[in-house]
Amino acid sequence: MPPHRPPPPARFSRWLAPLALVAAVMLAYANSLGAPFLFDDRGAVLTNPTIRSLASLAVFNPPADGSTTTGRPLVNVSYALNHAISAENVWSYHTLNIAIHACAALALLGLLRRTFSSLQLKLPAFDCAAAALAAAALWALHPLQTETVVCIAQRTESLCGLFYLLTLYAFARATIPSEGGARSSPRAWLVLSVVSCLLGMATKEVTVTAPLLVLLYDRTFVAGTFAAALRPRRGYYVALAATWLLLAFLVLQNSGARGVSAGFGLGVTPWSYLLTQADALVLYLRLSLWPHPLVLDYGTAVATSIAAVWWQGLVVLALLAATVWALVRKPVLGFAGAWFFLILAPSSSIVPLVTQTVAEHRMYLPLAAVVTVACFGLVRWTGKRAPWLLAPLVLAAGLAAAVRNHDYRDPIALWSDTIAHAPAHSRAFTHLGAALVAANRPAEALPPLDRAVALNPADYSAQRNRALALLALGRAPAAAVIFAALPAREPGEAAEYFDLGNAFARDGKYPEAAAAYTRTVTLDPTHFAARANLGNALLGAGRAAEAITTYEAALRLRPGDARLLENLAFARESLPN
Repeated sequence: MPPHRPPPPARFSRWLAPLALVAAVMLAYANSLGAPFLFDDRGAVLTNPTIRSLASLAVFNPPADGSTTTGRPLVNVSYALNHAISAENVWSYHTLNIAIHACAALALLGLLRRTFSSLQLKLPAFDCAAAALAAAALWALHPLQTETVVCIAQRTESLCGLFYLLTLYAFARATIPSEGGARSSPRAWLVLSVVSCLLGMATKEVTVTAPLLVLLYDRTFVAGTFAAALRPRRGYYVALAATWLLLAFLVLQNSGARGVSAGFGLGVTPWSYLLTQADALVLYLRLSLWPHPLVLDYGTAVATSIAAVWWQGLVVLALLAATVWALVRKPVLGFAGAWFFLILAPSSSIVPLVTQTVAEHRMYLPLAAVVTVACFGLVRWTGKRAPWLLAPLVLAAGLAAAVRNHDYRDPIALWSDTIAHAPAHSRAFTHLGAALVAANRPAEALPPLDRAVALNPADYSAQRNRALALLALGRAPAAAVIFAALPAREPGEAAEYFDLGNAFARDGKYPEAAAAYTRTVTLDPTHFAARANLGNALLGAGRAAEAITTYEAALRLRPGDARLLENLAFARESLPN
């Protein structure tokens, strides 16, 4: 008699798990919809000129400034879509982030269902559906995921994760029969796998490991050996490897820009970075098991000697050795270890990412390996008692995620908490000061900004926000001195020149203000406020004819603006007869 295979689940129950998973994600992240733009969101959205028009080809060519969109055109297109829907109102950005995360959770659920069903004959008593749902839910609701989902700029991580998981899920659909024994349209699913991998390459560089992980998945769960995996699907693997060409093109096209944040010769040696990552990997594993405290920004510190991370290094080496051993002797467990290390390899090995040496969002996909092994073990060892153990864990994770999401709604509290856990990190003080300036509390902003400058005198953002605080306190001359020096320190953006113009205008230096506003509109021709203020500065400098031309150009951006029409009328009256 053929081995017994459990009957396929009823159609209703088969759809109930995905619906419950999506509902849980929406419920856990509902309170993040009002979280403001934070951290890297400025470069990704607020100062990104290429997302202003969805119809423009510029959306496929994001700024080459080393921001989170550089070399990642698909992410840039998604921001352009949000900008078309809600401009700089955060709700649509958060809605799409949550939707991407929910879809990634569904892809993981589908992948785990297929994968566990391939083990059913070896483990007839194993509850595939329960283990898959528990692992997908725990991954989706884990508090460690909050940074990736709530921080808009970290869409690079979640969208990459979605396409990475779809690459694997589509391959599993093509090669592993369903619980009912059917395998539907394998060729179509293989095509979808390649397309998903290609889209992932246009999203983030981490996808470089996807073809390797698919091959390892094939060997572990489908074919049994690498030769047996490659032989019948040679064309598929050639197509999958060809997606590397797109990634290579994007990396080479933007190598100079990405070089300001990643690569060699940036002050951090590969050895120091590798030592730092030993500590980081142990931290990631600890946060996977006990997600507290969570820190938005760990800074740029690096380990300089083995003595500083000796035991963490031993832990990582032991886990690597265990993974290699398991790949030979216990392939299923070895695959989980390979998933963890392969996906982290681009960001957490020897290529320094100097702007953030440790980051929780890097665990977005690797976390799946940790929670899957945990859930697999619990379900296998506890049998029917597993739901009573896993349900409270999932519930606790969802509640903890919702609590953490609440922190993101208050930037002042969020950065104060970050400073409490990273007191030697200048960037956290800078962001706290910026949040206080934005909250119209400039006097409170100066101490953290002074501390940021003391920790890092070259901190451009800290200096800029100090100038904004001084400007708000009525100390325009001091603010103007700082603003005037900023472009010499670092190439200024439109926002910096706009702020400089405001400082000069407040001090009554209208020619200088006009020059700064002119630079602003040169960098960003759609900057309405800069055009309006340029007209005011020209008028104040006694250049009424030029002011009229400027006001008319501003009105083309915002026809019928009442205040602008009043200023235009006044400028015309100021012309000599």
